[in-house]
Amino acid sequence: MTTSPLPTVAVVILNWNAADDTINCLHGLTAFKHIQPQIWVVDNASSDGSADQIAAEYPHINLIRSSTNLGYAAGNNRALVEIREQAIDLILLLNNDATIDETNLLRLVDALHTYPEIGIVGPMMFDADQPERLLNAGGQNPVLHLTSHVSYQAKYAPLQLVDYVPGTVMLARHEIFQKTGLLDEAYFFSAEIPDFCRRARHHGYLSAVVTQARAVHEVGRSSVFRESLYVYYIIRNRFRYIRKFYPRLKALLFGFWTIYSLALATKLQFDGKSYAVKAVLMGLGDGLRGRFGGQNERVLAACSRHTPAPLDGLS
Repeated sequence: MTTSPLPTVAVVILNWNAADDTINCLHGLTAFKHIQPQIWVVDNASSDGSADQIAAEYPHINLIRSSTNLGYAAGNNRALVEIREQAIDLILLLNNDATIDETNLLRLVDALHTYPEIGIVGPMMFDADQPERLLNAGGQNPVLHLTSHVSYQAKYAPLQLVDYVPGTVMLARHEIFQKTGLLDEAYFFSAEIPDFCRRARHHGYLSAVVTQARAVHEVGRSSVFRESLYVYYIIRNRFRYIRKFYPRLKALLFGFWTIYSLALATKLQFDGKSYAVKAVLMGLGDGLRGRFGGQNERVLAACSRHTPAPLDGLS
C-alpha cells in the first residue's frame, strides 16, 4: 500500500430504529488505528429512541436527527450537504449493517491514490452469514440489464471497472460531489447510486471494484421488504433513469420494461405472491406516470403481507 499521508475521510451512515446495528458499525470505525474518520449518522425519524442511544454511546460523532424518513438519497444528502463545505478528501457511504475493516478500507484508499482516473471505488461484497457467498462485485446499468449486480470477479486484475459501486460501501472523492451534485432524491431508494456514478463518469471519474478489498453485508434484516418495497422501487425507478439518460430511446425502453414488469407480475401471480404482484404493478404505473419520491406507506398498505413501516438507509 502507499506510504503517502493518509487522506481525511468522512463517513455517512443512515439509521432507522436500528441502534444496535449502528453502534456496532461505529464501534468498528472508531477502533481504526490509522484512518481517523469524521463520522456522520443521519437518523431517519426513528421511533424507538435509537437516536438518543447512539448519542449517548458516541457523543462526539455528528448526529443529524430528521423529523421524517427521508429515504436513502435524501438521508445521505442531509450529511453530504454539510460535508461538502469541509476540508475532506474522501467520503464513504456505509450501510449500518455492512462491515469493512481498516485494512480493506485502506485498500480502497490506495486504489484512489494509485489510479487518478478512478473516482469511486468499492469492495467485493460478501454475505455476512455465508462469508464465501459473493453478493456483488459492483453494479451494471439497471436499465440495460435485468440484474444490476455484477456476479463475477475479474481474475488477476487489481480493479474491475463497473457502471456503479453499490452504496452499501462506496468510497468517493470529495470533489465529485462538488462537480456532479448530490444524490437525486426523486428516486428515494434504489437507482440513485447508479445515477450518481453515471453523472460522475460524465465528469471524467470512473467507478471500480477493488478486487483485493472485501466487505460483508447483513442482508437478512432487510429481507422482509424485498418482495414489496424493494420490488416497487426497483421497477419504478428504472423509468426515472430512462427519462434522465435515454430520452431518445424512451419509447423503446419504456416498452421493454413494461412488458418485463407485466411478465414478472404474471409469474409472481402463478407463484401465489399477490402482495408482490401489487408492488410490481404499482411500480410500473407510477414509473410510467412519473410519480416519484417516497411511497412507503402507500405501497406497504397495498401489499398487506407486511406491516407498514418506514424503509431505512439500505442499498
